[in-house]
Amino acid sequence: MMSLAKPIFLFAVLSLFGSSLGLAQEGSPAPRWFKGNLHAHSLWSDGDDYPEMVADRYRQRGYHFLVLSEHNVLSQGPRWMSVAAANKRSGQDGLTAYRKRFGEDWVETRTEKDDLQVRLKPLGEFRHHLEVSGGFLMIQGEEITDRSESRQVHYIATNLHELIKPQGGKTVRETMERNLAAVEEQAKRLGRPILAHHIHPNTGYSITGEEMAAVTRERYFEVASGHGGVNQLGDKTHVGIERMWDIINTIRIGEMNEAPARGLAADDSHNFFGMNNSVGRGWIMVRSVFLTPESIIKAIEAGDFYASTGVTLKELRYSPEASTLELEIEPQKETQYKTRFLGTRKGYNATREPVRDEKGKPLPVTQRYSEEVGRVLATVEGTKAVYRLTGDELYVRAVVEASRAPEKPTYQGQKAQAWTQPVGWKLSGDRNKERTGTLVDK
Repeated sequence: MMSLAKPIFLFAVLSLFGSSLGLAQEGSPAPRWFKGNLHAHSLWSDGDDYPEMVADRYRQRGYHFLVLSEHNVLSQGPRWMSVAAANKRSGQDGLTAYRKRFGEDWVETRTEKDDLQVRLKPLGEFRHHLEVSGGFLMIQGEEITDRSESRQVHYIATNLHELIKPQGGKTVRETMERNLAAVEEQAKRLGRPILAHHIHPNTGYSITGEEMAAVTRERYFEVASGHGGVNQLGDKTHVGIERMWDIINTIRIGEMNEAPARGLAADDSHNFFGMNNSVGRGWIMVRSVFLTPESIIKAIEAGDFYASTGVTLKELRYSPEASTLELEIEPQKETQYKTRFLGTRKGYNATREPVRDEKGKPLPVTQRYSEEVGRVLATVEGTKAVYRLTGDELYVRAVVEASRAPEKPTYQGQKAQAWTQPVGWKLSGDRNKERTGTLVDK
Protein backbone atom coordinates (compact mmCIF):
# COMPACT_ATOMS: atom_id res chain seq x y z
CA MET A 1 0.00 0.00 0.00
CA MET A 2 1.45 3.39 -1.03
CA SER A 3 2.21 5.79 1.79
CA LEU A 4 0.76 9.31 1.46
CA ALA A 5 3.16 10.82 4.00
CA LYS A 6 5.79 11.91 1.49
CA PRO A 7 3.39 13.56 -1.02
CA ILE A 8 1.55 15.35 1.80
CA PHE A 9 4.87 16.57 3.22
CA LEU A 10 6.00 17.85 -0.18
CA PHE A 11 2.67 19.61 -0.70
CA ALA A 12 3.01 21.27 2.69
CA VAL A 13 6.54 22.44 1.91
CA LEU A 14 5.47 23.89 -1.44
CA SER A 15 2.49 25.59 0.17
CA LEU A 16 4.68 27.05 2.90
CA PHE A 17 7.38 28.38 0.60
CA GLY A 18 5.40 29.00 -2.58
CA SER A 19 4.82 32.73 -2.09
CA SER A 20 8.35 33.47 -0.89
CA LEU A 21 9.92 31.58 -3.79
CA GLY A 22 7.80 33.31 -6.39
CA LEU A 23 5.95 30.19 -7.55
CA ALA A 24 2.75 30.55 -9.53
CA GLN A 25 0.11 32.39 -7.51
CA GLU A 26 -3.26 33.89 -8.33
CA GLY A 27 -3.05 37.55 -9.30
CA SER A 28 0.09 39.63 -9.80
CA PRO A 29 2.86 39.12 -7.23
CA ALA A 30 4.46 42.17 -5.68
CA PRO A 31 8.06 43.13 -6.52
CA ARG A 32 10.67 41.94 -4.03
CA TRP A 33 14.38 42.33 -3.48
CA PHE A 34 16.68 39.67 -4.93
CA LYS A 35 20.32 39.40 -3.85
CA GLY A 36 22.92 38.48 -6.44
CA ASN A 37 26.55 38.43 -7.50
CA LEU A 38 27.46 38.98 -11.16
CA HIS A 39 31.20 38.29 -10.86
CA ALA A 40 32.60 34.96 -9.68
CA HIS A 41 35.08 32.37 -10.90
CA SER A 42 35.48 28.61 -10.59
CA LEU A 43 37.99 26.03 -11.78
CA TRP A 44 36.71 26.68 -15.28
CA SER A 45 39.11 29.64 -15.29
CA ASP A 46 41.13 30.92 -12.32
CA GLY A 47 38.87 30.10 -9.36
CA ASP A 48 39.86 27.41 -6.85
CA ASP A 49 36.68 25.33 -6.44
CA TYR A 50 34.32 23.25 -8.56
CA PRO A 51 31.49 25.22 -10.18
CA GLU A 52 28.72 23.35 -8.36
CA MET A 53 30.49 23.99 -5.06
CA VAL A 54 30.82 27.69 -5.82
CA ALA A 55 27.15 27.98 -6.73
CA ASP A 56 26.12 26.02 -3.64
CA ARG A 57 28.14 28.33 -1.39
CA TYR A 58 26.19 31.30 -2.69
CA ARG A 59 22.86 29.55 -2.43
CA GLN A 60 23.56 28.52 1.16
CA ARG A 61 24.33 32.15 2.02
CA GLY A 62 20.91 33.33 0.86
CA TYR A 63 21.78 34.65 -2.60
CA HIS A 64 19.07 34.49 -5.22
CA PHE A 65 21.15 34.65 -8.40
CA LEU A 66 24.74 34.07 -9.44
CA VAL A 67 26.84 34.56 -12.56
CA LEU A 68 29.93 32.40 -13.04
CA SER A 69 31.93 34.80 -15.19
CA GLU A 70 34.95 32.87 -16.41
CA HIS A 71 37.78 34.52 -18.34
CA ASN A 72 37.11 34.33 -22.11
CA VAL A 73 35.31 31.00 -21.79
CA LEU A 74 31.81 29.70 -21.23
CA SER A 75 31.34 26.65 -19.04
CA GLN A 76 30.30 24.52 -21.98
CA GLY A 77 31.64 21.36 -23.59
CA PRO A 78 34.14 18.79 -22.28
CA ARG A 79 36.71 19.92 -19.73
CA TRP A 80 38.92 17.77 -17.51
CA MET A 81 41.29 19.08 -14.85
CA SER A 82 44.08 17.51 -12.88
CA VAL A 83 43.02 16.97 -9.28
CA ALA A 84 46.54 17.73 -8.13
CA ALA A 85 46.44 21.06 -9.97
CA ALA A 86 43.04 21.92 -8.49
CA ASN A 87 44.19 21.04 -4.98
CA LYS A 88 47.37 23.06 -5.43
CA ARG A 89 45.34 26.08 -6.44
CA SER A 90 43.15 25.92 -3.34
CA GLY A 91 45.63 24.45 -0.89
CA GLN A 92 42.88 22.03 0.10
CA ASP A 93 41.56 18.59 -0.80
CA GLY A 94 38.65 20.03 -2.73
CA LEU A 95 37.77 16.74 -4.41
CA THR A 96 36.87 15.07 -1.11
CA ALA A 97 34.54 17.93 -0.20
CA TYR A 98 33.07 17.84 -3.70
CA ARG A 99 32.33 14.13 -3.42
CA LYS A 100 30.85 14.54 0.05
CA ARG A 101 28.50 17.28 -1.08
CA PHE A 102 27.32 15.85 -4.42
CA GLY A 103 28.01 12.12 -4.12
CA GLU A 104 30.22 9.53 -5.81
CA ASP A 105 27.74 8.99 -8.62
CA TRP A 106 27.84 12.65 -9.62
CA VAL A 107 31.60 13.25 -9.55
CA GLU A 108 33.38 11.88 -12.63
CA THR A 109 37.09 11.07 -12.59
CA ARG A 110 39.60 9.39 -14.87
CA THR A 111 43.31 8.63 -14.82
CA GLU A 112 45.53 9.75 -17.69
CA LYS A 113 49.24 8.85 -17.49
CA ASP A 114 49.01 8.39 -13.71
CA ASP A 115 47.30 11.77 -13.33
CA LEU A 116 43.92 11.67 -11.59
CA GLN A 117 41.56 14.06 -13.38
CA VAL A 118 38.05 15.28 -12.63
CA ARG A 119 35.48 16.37 -15.16
CA LEU A 120 34.33 19.95 -14.75
CA LYS A 121 30.58 20.01 -15.24
CA PRO A 122 29.15 22.58 -17.67
CA LEU A 123 26.52 25.01 -16.46
CA GLY A 124 23.76 23.41 -18.50
CA GLU A 125 24.37 20.11 -16.71
CA PHE A 126 24.61 21.12 -13.07
CA ARG A 127 22.34 24.15 -12.81
CA HIS A 128 19.20 22.02 -12.46
CA HIS A 129 20.56 20.44 -9.28
CA LEU A 130 20.85 23.83 -7.60
CA GLU A 131 18.23 26.15 -9.04
CA VAL A 132 14.95 26.72 -7.21
CA SER A 133 12.04 28.45 -8.93
CA GLY A 134 11.91 31.95 -7.47
CA GLY A 135 14.64 31.04 -5.00
CA PHE A 136 17.98 30.58 -6.74
CA LEU A 137 18.97 31.21 -10.35
CA MET A 138 22.16 30.63 -12.33
CA ILE A 139 22.81 33.07 -15.19
CA GLN A 140 25.42 32.37 -17.83
CA GLY A 141 28.19 34.93 -18.05
CA GLU A 142 31.70 35.64 -19.23
CA GLU A 143 34.50 37.94 -18.18
CA ILE A 144 35.65 39.40 -21.47
CA THR A 145 39.33 39.82 -20.66
CA ASP A 146 41.07 42.25 -22.97
CA ARG A 147 44.04 44.62 -23.04
CA SER A 148 45.12 47.75 -24.88
CA GLU A 149 48.02 50.15 -24.43
CA SER A 150 49.36 47.69 -21.81
CA ARG A 151 46.23 48.25 -19.71
CA GLN A 152 43.39 45.95 -18.67
CA VAL A 153 39.96 46.29 -20.24
CA HIS A 154 37.61 43.76 -18.60
CA TYR A 155 33.84 43.38 -18.87
CA ILE A 156 31.30 41.03 -17.36
CA ALA A 157 28.66 40.03 -19.91
CA THR A 158 25.60 38.62 -18.14
CA ASN A 159 23.06 36.37 -19.86
CA LEU A 160 24.95 35.94 -23.09
CA HIS A 161 24.38 32.82 -25.17
CA GLU A 162 27.55 32.71 -27.27
CA LEU A 163 31.16 33.30 -26.32
CA ILE A 164 32.43 36.79 -27.10
CA LYS A 165 36.12 36.91 -27.86
CA PRO A 166 38.14 39.96 -26.75
CA GLN A 167 37.72 42.50 -29.53
CA GLY A 168 40.95 44.45 -29.03
CA GLY A 169 41.66 47.95 -30.29
CA LYS A 170 44.44 50.44 -30.88
CA THR A 171 43.45 52.48 -27.81
CA VAL A 172 41.71 51.80 -24.52
CA ARG A 173 38.65 53.73 -25.66
CA GLU A 174 38.46 51.84 -28.94
CA THR A 175 38.80 48.55 -27.08
CA MET A 176 36.00 49.51 -24.72
CA GLU A 177 33.75 50.52 -27.62
CA ARG A 178 34.44 47.36 -29.60
CA ASN A 179 33.72 44.99 -26.71
CA LEU A 180 30.51 46.79 -25.76
CA ALA A 181 29.43 46.82 -29.41
CA ALA A 182 30.00 43.04 -29.58
CA VAL A 183 27.72 42.54 -26.58
CA GLU A 184 25.06 44.76 -28.12
CA GLU A 185 25.31 42.89 -31.43
CA GLN A 186 24.68 39.52 -29.79
CA ALA A 187 21.81 40.86 -27.72
CA LYS A 188 20.11 42.34 -30.79
CA ARG A 189 20.77 39.34 -33.04
CA LEU A 190 19.48 36.79 -30.51
CA GLY A 191 16.72 38.96 -29.09
CA ARG A 192 17.84 38.54 -25.49
CA PRO A 193 18.87 41.10 -22.87
CA ILE A 194 22.60 41.00 -22.10
CA LEU A 195 24.07 43.26 -19.44
CA ALA A 196 27.67 44.42 -19.82
CA HIS A 197 29.47 46.11 -16.95
CA HIS A 198 33.03 47.34 -16.58
CA ILE A 199 34.95 45.78 -13.73
CA HIS A 200 37.75 46.97 -11.42
CA PRO A 201 38.82 50.08 -13.41
CA ASN A 202 41.52 50.80 -10.81
CA THR A 203 43.23 47.41 -11.10
CA GLY A 204 46.62 48.41 -12.40
CA TYR A 205 45.04 51.87 -12.67
CA SER A 206 44.00 50.84 -16.14
CA ILE A 207 41.08 53.18 -16.91
CA THR A 208 40.69 56.90 -16.29
CA GLY A 209 37.48 58.68 -15.42
CA GLU A 210 37.67 60.66 -18.64
CA GLU A 211 37.92 57.47 -20.71
CA MET A 212 34.93 55.98 -18.91
CA ALA A 213 32.92 59.17 -19.44
CA ALA A 214 33.78 59.32 -23.14
CA VAL A 215 32.54 55.80 -23.90
CA THR A 216 28.83 56.47 -23.50
CA ARG A 217 27.93 52.85 -24.25
CA GLU A 218 29.44 52.31 -20.79
CA ARG A 219 26.38 52.32 -18.53
CA TYR A 220 27.46 50.11 -15.61
CA PHE A 221 30.65 49.53 -13.65
CA GLU A 222 31.82 48.13 -10.33
CA VAL A 223 31.89 50.86 -7.71
CA ALA A 224 32.89 48.26 -5.10
CA SER A 225 34.69 44.94 -5.43
CA GLY A 226 35.58 42.14 -3.04
CA HIS A 227 38.91 41.59 -4.76
CA GLY A 228 41.83 42.86 -2.70
CA GLY A 229 43.78 44.24 -5.65
CA VAL A 230 41.32 46.73 -7.12
CA ASN A 231 42.78 49.87 -5.45
CA GLN A 232 39.34 50.88 -4.21
CA LEU A 233 40.57 54.05 -2.49
CA GLY A 234 43.19 55.05 -5.07
CA ASP A 235 46.42 56.71 -3.92
CA LYS A 236 48.17 60.09 -4.07
CA THR A 237 48.23 59.95 -7.86
CA HIS A 238 45.00 58.13 -8.67
CA VAL A 239 41.43 58.87 -7.56
CA GLY A 240 39.37 56.29 -5.72
CA ILE A 241 36.67 54.42 -7.58
CA GLU A 242 33.74 56.21 -5.94
CA ARG A 243 35.29 59.61 -6.70
CA MET A 244 35.73 58.43 -10.29
CA TRP A 245 32.00 57.68 -10.42
CA ASP A 246 31.09 61.30 -9.64
CA ILE A 247 33.60 62.57 -12.19
CA ILE A 248 32.15 60.30 -14.89
CA ASN A 249 28.58 61.34 -14.20
CA THR A 250 29.34 65.05 -13.92
CA ILE A 251 31.12 65.04 -17.27
CA ARG A 252 28.37 63.04 -18.95
CA ILE A 253 25.38 64.98 -17.68
CA GLY A 254 26.96 68.40 -17.31
CA GLU A 255 29.10 68.52 -20.44
CA MET A 256 28.06 65.77 -22.84
CA ASN A 257 24.27 65.63 -22.38
CA GLU A 258 24.58 61.87 -21.87
CA ALA A 259 23.11 59.44 -19.36
CA PRO A 260 25.14 58.65 -16.21
CA ALA A 261 26.83 55.38 -15.28
CA ARG A 262 25.37 53.16 -12.59
CA GLY A 263 27.34 51.40 -9.90
CA LEU A 264 27.37 47.72 -8.95
CA ALA A 265 29.18 45.76 -6.26
CA ALA A 266 30.52 42.23 -6.69
CA ASP A 267 32.78 39.68 -5.05
CA ASP A 268 35.06 38.94 -7.99
CA SER A 269 35.44 35.73 -6.03
CA HIS A 270 38.31 33.37 -6.85
CA ASN A 271 39.01 31.83 -3.44
CA PHE A 272 36.56 29.71 -1.48
CA PHE A 273 38.57 28.06 1.30
CA GLY A 274 39.56 29.12 4.79
CA MET A 275 40.41 32.74 5.51
CA ASN A 276 40.62 33.51 1.79
CA ASN A 277 36.95 32.70 1.21
CA SER A 278 35.65 35.79 -0.55
CA VAL A 279 31.96 34.93 -0.81
CA GLY A 280 29.85 37.77 0.59
CA ARG A 281 32.04 40.82 0.12
CA GLY A 282 29.95 42.70 -2.43
CA TRP A 283 26.60 42.22 -4.13
CA ILE A 284 23.61 43.94 -5.70
CA MET A 285 20.01 43.97 -4.54
CA VAL A 286 17.57 44.06 -7.45
CA ARG A 287 13.86 44.77 -7.08
CA SER A 288 11.89 42.59 -9.47
CA VAL A 289 8.64 40.68 -9.68
CA PHE A 290 10.22 37.56 -11.15
CA LEU A 291 13.54 35.82 -10.68
CA THR A 292 14.48 35.30 -14.32
CA PRO A 293 17.48 36.60 -16.27
CA GLU A 294 15.21 38.85 -18.33
CA SER A 295 13.42 40.32 -15.30
CA ILE A 296 16.63 40.88 -13.34
CA ILE A 297 18.34 42.65 -16.24
CA LYS A 298 15.22 44.69 -17.01
CA ALA A 299 15.13 45.92 -13.39
CA ILE A 300 18.84 46.79 -13.48
CA GLU A 301 18.33 48.71 -16.72
CA ALA A 302 15.51 50.63 -15.02
CA GLY A 303 17.89 51.49 -12.17
CA ASP A 304 15.81 49.56 -9.66
CA PHE A 305 18.75 48.19 -7.71
CA TYR A 306 21.47 49.18 -5.27
CA ALA A 307 24.99 47.98 -4.47
CA SER A 308 26.10 46.80 -1.05
CA THR A 309 29.02 45.53 0.99
CA GLY A 310 26.95 44.87 4.10
CA VAL A 311 24.09 47.37 4.47
CA THR A 312 20.55 46.21 3.64
CA LEU A 313 17.85 48.68 2.68
CA LYS A 314 14.31 47.93 3.75
CA GLU A 315 12.97 50.49 1.30
CA LEU A 316 14.34 52.69 -1.46
CA ARG A 317 12.26 55.07 -3.52
CA TYR A 318 12.72 58.02 -5.84
CA SER A 319 9.66 60.11 -6.70
CA PRO A 320 10.07 62.55 -9.61
CA GLU A 321 6.71 64.14 -8.74
CA ALA A 322 7.70 64.87 -5.14
CA SER A 323 11.37 65.37 -6.07
CA THR A 324 12.47 63.13 -3.21
CA LEU A 325 14.97 60.32 -2.78
CA GLU A 326 14.24 58.36 0.38
CA LEU A 327 15.46 55.18 1.97
CA GLU A 328 15.02 53.11 5.08
CA ILE A 329 17.76 50.85 6.44
CA GLU A 330 17.28 47.36 7.86
CA PRO A 331 19.04 47.91 11.23
CA GLN A 332 21.52 45.56 12.85
CA LYS A 333 22.23 45.45 16.57
CA GLU A 334 24.65 47.97 18.01
CA THR A 335 25.14 49.62 14.61
CA GLN A 336 24.70 53.28 13.73
CA TYR A 337 24.11 54.56 10.22
CA LYS A 338 24.97 57.71 8.33
CA THR A 339 23.55 58.54 4.90
CA ARG A 340 25.29 61.05 2.69
CA PHE A 341 23.49 62.45 -0.34
CA LEU A 342 26.00 63.42 -3.00
CA GLY A 343 25.79 65.14 -6.34
CA THR A 344 26.98 67.97 -8.51
CA ARG A 345 25.03 71.19 -8.84
CA LYS A 346 24.47 73.06 -12.08
CA GLY A 347 27.01 75.80 -12.63
CA TYR A 348 29.71 73.82 -10.84
CA ASN A 349 33.36 74.77 -11.15
CA ALA A 350 34.36 72.74 -14.21
CA THR A 351 38.08 73.47 -14.08
CA ARG A 352 40.40 70.50 -13.93
CA GLU A 353 44.09 69.96 -13.69
CA PRO A 354 46.26 67.07 -14.91
CA VAL A 355 48.32 65.15 -12.38
CA ARG A 356 52.02 65.71 -13.05
CA ASP A 357 55.19 63.84 -12.21
CA GLU A 358 58.26 65.33 -10.51
CA LYS A 359 59.35 66.91 -13.81
CA GLY A 360 55.97 68.50 -14.43
CA LYS A 361 54.94 66.08 -17.16
CA PRO A 362 51.19 65.23 -17.20
CA LEU A 363 50.45 61.63 -16.20
CA PRO A 364 47.85 59.45 -18.01
CA VAL A 365 45.55 59.30 -14.98
CA THR A 366 42.19 60.80 -14.00
CA GLN A 367 42.57 64.55 -13.65
CA ARG A 368 41.88 66.60 -10.53
CA TYR A 369 38.47 68.26 -10.27
CA SER A 370 37.02 70.85 -7.93
CA GLU A 371 35.28 69.86 -4.70
CA GLU A 372 32.01 70.94 -6.32
CA VAL A 373 32.06 67.71 -8.32
CA GLY A 374 30.34 64.99 -6.29
CA ARG A 375 29.95 67.18 -3.21
CA VAL A 376 28.02 66.19 -0.09
CA LEU A 377 24.60 67.80 -0.39
CA ALA A 378 23.20 66.56 2.93
CA THR A 379 24.03 64.12 5.74
CA VAL A 380 21.42 62.24 7.77
CA GLU A 381 21.98 60.06 10.84
CA GLY A 382 19.73 57.11 11.64
CA THR A 383 17.83 54.41 9.77
CA LYS A 384 15.65 56.72 7.67
CA ALA A 385 16.83 59.41 5.29
CA VAL A 386 15.11 61.70 2.81
CA TYR A 387 16.56 64.21 0.38
CA ARG A 388 14.36 66.71 -1.44
CA LEU A 389 15.86 67.79 -4.74
CA THR A 390 15.93 71.54 -5.35
CA GLY A 391 16.14 71.32 -9.14
CA ASP A 392 19.67 72.66 -9.46
CA GLU A 393 21.36 69.26 -9.12
CA LEU A 394 22.73 67.47 -12.16
CA TYR A 395 22.08 64.23 -10.26
CA VAL A 396 21.80 62.94 -6.70
CA ARG A 397 22.88 59.62 -5.26
CA ALA A 398 23.07 58.27 -1.71
CA VAL A 399 25.70 56.25 0.10
CA VAL A 400 24.88 54.67 3.45
CA GLU A 401 27.72 53.87 5.83
CA ALA A 402 27.47 51.69 8.93
CA SER A 403 29.55 52.14 12.06
CA ARG A 404 30.82 48.57 11.76
CA ALA A 405 33.10 46.80 9.32
CA PRO A 406 31.65 44.39 6.75
CA GLU A 407 31.70 40.69 7.56
CA LYS A 408 34.72 40.19 5.27
CA PRO A 409 36.61 43.47 4.85
CA THR A 410 38.51 44.00 1.62
CA TYR A 411 40.78 46.77 2.89
CA GLN A 412 41.85 48.19 6.23
CA GLY A 413 39.35 50.51 7.86
CA GLN A 414 36.51 49.54 5.54
CA LYS A 415 32.93 50.14 6.71
CA ALA A 416 29.83 48.33 5.49
CA GLN A 417 28.11 50.48 2.87
CA ALA A 418 25.29 50.66 0.34
CA TRP A 419 25.13 52.81 -2.81
CA THR A 420 21.99 53.95 -4.62
CA GLN A 421 21.94 54.94 -8.27
CA PRO A 422 22.03 58.54 -9.56
CA VAL A 423 18.56 60.06 -9.89
CA GLY A 424 17.06 63.42 -10.83
CA TRP A 425 19.15 63.76 -13.98
CA LYS A 426 17.72 65.13 -17.19
CA LEU A 427 18.97 65.33 -20.75
CA SER A 428 18.21 68.43 -22.75
CA GLY A 429 16.27 68.46 -26.01
CA ASP A 430 15.17 65.21 -27.59
CA ARG A 431 17.80 63.32 -25.60
CA ASN A 432 15.60 63.61 -22.51
CA LYS A 433 13.49 60.72 -23.83
CA GLU A 434 16.35 58.43 -22.76
CA ARG A 435 15.77 59.22 -19.12
CA THR A 436 14.51 56.21 -17.17
CA GLY A 437 12.08 56.24 -14.26
CA THR A 438 14.61 55.16 -11.70
CA LEU A 439 13.09 53.76 -8.52
CA VAL A 440 9.81 55.52 -9.25
CA ASP A 441 7.16 55.32 -6.58
CA LYS A 442 4.58 53.05 -8.16
